[in-house]
Amino acid sequence: MARRASSRAALSANYLADETAYGRRWIFQDVHGGGAAATAGIEPGNIILRVECKEIVPPEHPVFPMGKQTTVEFVANDDRQVTVAVDVARPKGKKLHFIEPTLVEAKRLGECLGYLKISMFPGTVGVVVANRISDAVAQLGHIDRLIIDLRGNTGGGVGALRVMSLLTPGRVPVGFALDRRRSKAALGTEKLSFPRFSRIPRTPRGLWVLGLRYAPAMISKKPVVLETEALGPMPFHGRVTLLVDRHTASAAEMIVAFARENNLATIVGERTAGRLLSATSVKVGKGFRLALPTGAYYTWGGSVLEGTPIVPDRVIDFDWRDRRLRGKDRQLDCAIDSLRDTATARAS
Repeated sequence: MARRASSRAALSANYLADETAYGRRWIFQDVHGGGAAATAGIEPGNIILRVECKEIVPPEHPVFPMGKQTTVEFVANDDRQVTVAVDVARPKGKKLHFIEPTLVEAKRLGECLGYLKISMFPGTVGVVVANRISDAVAQLGHIDRLIIDLRGNTGGGVGALRVMSLLTPGRVPVGFALDRRRSKAALGTEKLSFPRFSRIPRTPRGLWVLGLRYAPAMISKKPVVLETEALGPMPFHGRVTLLVDRHTASAAEMIVAFARENNLATIVGERTAGRLLSATSVKVGKGFRLALPTGAYYTWGGSVLEGTPIVPDRVIDFDWRDRRLRGKDRQLDCAIDSLRDTATARAS
């Protein structure tokens, strides 16, 4: 039997439920470039009607068999009803239950204004995504303002540390995970003695060194503190905006919490998912897996993010109707305005 997956995993896309002219439906919100949905021509604002000729009405979610072609019927943003064949590739390896989209996209939105979109942070240490993030920032050239788009980013591994390291020049503690046996312990100054992880290696060859360095902590189950990598001063420091939405979760929320706790960026968009637990998964049959929590993540300041969505500084909901009618991305427009206001305030 082919493994089945949600749209997030299979299509690299997320959606929300709302009332439409076709009744209550799922509406695509985040569609990551390079994913199966984007490749098939699906865009934010498209309204899902049927999958494999089956009417899909919330709260039922569509599921997609991996390694097969699936037909999706939707209402395009010009109100045409469209049917596309979506090719859902097989995941790379037995433990990878998602299809990897384009990880990092970067472009300039104007003079000295950079835009960096990161779809996910695959890999436990995240060597590949960390390198792509650094390369993308370098390719932007001289920029003194930066928008980091984490909308639809449902997290992943330690590669998220590279984004946090771009926000501050030195070494700043981020947070740590505690297993369930210690999650209610009074930490106090104990956290100061935890070993620190403060550098993602440039190549996979550096992973064995990490294994040796942190093996004692892993064996004793001692927490390891994430700490920024001291990448040095950047021209855009103090002029960064993070774009988030209801699908921003896990490691991506760690970035948002770090920026909020250290006053390093303006946060624009929707409340985040509030979903950040260390977890493992087991097969439960019929192509599904059950995620089981194994520990809680604490920010350095002591906040627990699980079950506590982060409210942006500027709350801008995804307006799918406006996206359909005018093609406008109001959240991105607000992020640009916030940086323009910051630049004007500094100039004055």
